[in-house]
Amino acid sequence: MQDPAVGFFFLVEFNGIDDLGANDFRFQEVSGLNSELGVEELKEGGENRFAHRLPNPAKYSNLVLKRGLVTRTALIDWFRNAIENFEFDPITVRVTLLNASTEPLLNWNFVGAYPVKWSVSNLNAEKNEVMIDTIELAYKYFTKST
Repeated sequence: MQDPAVGFFFLVEFNGIDDLGANDFRFQEVSGLNSELGVEELKEGGENRFAHRLPNPAKYSNLVLKRGLVTRTALIDWFRNAIENFEFDPITVRVTLLNASTEPLLNWNFVGAYPVKWSVSNLNAEKNEVMIDTIELAYKYFTKST
């Protein structure tokens, strides 16, 4: 019997950005691993008991990546180029869930990803916390594989 997977051992990879350093792969949290189908209701003339419910294409949440704030990396240059210069270079982002032996359990491949939001946690002189860099990526679609 296989044990349930744990969500704290994972890897984030960016395919399409050159010169990535070690800090560009270290994230403390990944969210937005979901999709849903929209539903459109179609009422048929003469049929008043119900409406037909038809599926619409999938909708995807933004991929949200959080990590300790680092400065001057190839990944940050990619974000800045999109947000500050409005120049987009979509890439594929892979999130891999690992087991205790660092073997891949699941892969999510986010195709055509580009930055849409970049924020840093609040500055607060009363707390002794690591600054958190939050990056949101939009993408065309994702695939999931084992």
